[in-house]
Amino acid sequence: MYIAVKGGEAAIAASWHLLAEARRGDPALRELEVAQVREQLGLLVDRVMAEGSLHDPELAALALKQARGDAIEAAFLLRAYRTTLPRFGFTEPVDTAAMRVQRRVSAIFKDLPGGQLLGPTFDYTQRLLDLNLLDAAATAPRHGPATSPTVAAPEEDAQAEPALSRLVAEGLVEPALPSAGDPEPPDITRDPPAYPLPRSARLQMLSRADEGWLLGLAYSTQRGYANTHPFVGEVRHGAVPVSLVPDELGFPIEIGEIELTECQMVNQFVGSASAPPQFTRGQGIAFGHAERRAMAMSLVDRVLRADEFDEERTSPAQQQEFALPHGDNIEASGFVQHLKLPHYVTFESELQMVRALREGRPLPAASLSVDEDADT
Repeated sequence: MYIAVKGGEAAIAASWHLLAEARRGDPALRELEVAQVREQLGLLVDRVMAEGSLHDPELAALALKQARGDAIEAAFLLRAYRTTLPRFGFTEPVDTAAMRVQRRVSAIFKDLPGGQLLGPTFDYTQRLLDLNLLDAAATAPRHGPATSPTVAAPEEDAQAEPALSRLVAEGLVEPALPSAGDPEPPDITRDPPAYPLPRSARLQMLSRADEGWLLGLAYSTQRGYANTHPFVGEVRHGAVPVSLVPDELGFPIEIGEIELTECQMVNQFVGSASAPPQFTRGQGIAFGHAERRAMAMSLVDRVLRADEFDEERTSPAQQQEFALPHGDNIEASGFVQHLKLPHYVTFESELQMVRALREGRPLPAASLSVDEDADT
């Protein structure tokens, strides 16, 4: 991202002071605390963690406060901080089947094995402003009890079983298998992308892509641009244990847990010369409670797998070099916002070119080759 600016040191220092004042707002009001952001704006914190590519709710809340609520700026702050952290190891792959589920729904099973858990969701609320929330003392819900029952009381052992596992056993849904040879996934934070990317790298890029971009691409796949008719096999949100294998022990130990949202989206597939008719699937996973992100990610993941199923790539969402790099809102924000920086030389050069064209004069030699960022 373009961040270097030369000159105007006094003006820049003054802008920092004005920014601090704007962030504080009316001093007559109580200053917003990081803990309040973390606990009461949890969905926004989760989005910043996902796009900042770092699971730390407290730091994400701090970044949001520092950025005055700008989610992209907060993700940039978090991702920049992430680059300063040493990497001392790798965890074992997380097992989402072992998730301690807080919410779990399926659109394709009326009687989901283990029961459906509605949990906290806007899905069953009316989109009406609750003016009672203007009163800080009105902290209790307006309707119903403070705790919500589940649709079906889940059995502890069945709760973790993935909803699609039985259909996979029948051969009706494709199994989730490692790539041929089970190669080590590339690390997109250390290795520049080289297209076409393997699925493991695509999923990394999608997992931290801008949520609005993901949602737009996913929506496009449902409106005739990728010929899909998806079903939510399962969306689940909860805490997943994280394990590490210390060198001195040689076996995995659990070091904590993180909150994740996972979505398995299934799509009908009529078969090809190499694959039988079945339901194929897309995978979406994100930090925290982020159902919209996980669902959108799973839709885009599936259409990016067109080559695996001998499908023709006809839509923008199916083009890796369009769908993936343009979803990085840190890169996108930097490239757009750098236009605010000085471009005097570039503009003067193009101004001379336009004047020459209007007057029918030969173009100045300097106008034939311009360095776009010569001024910065």
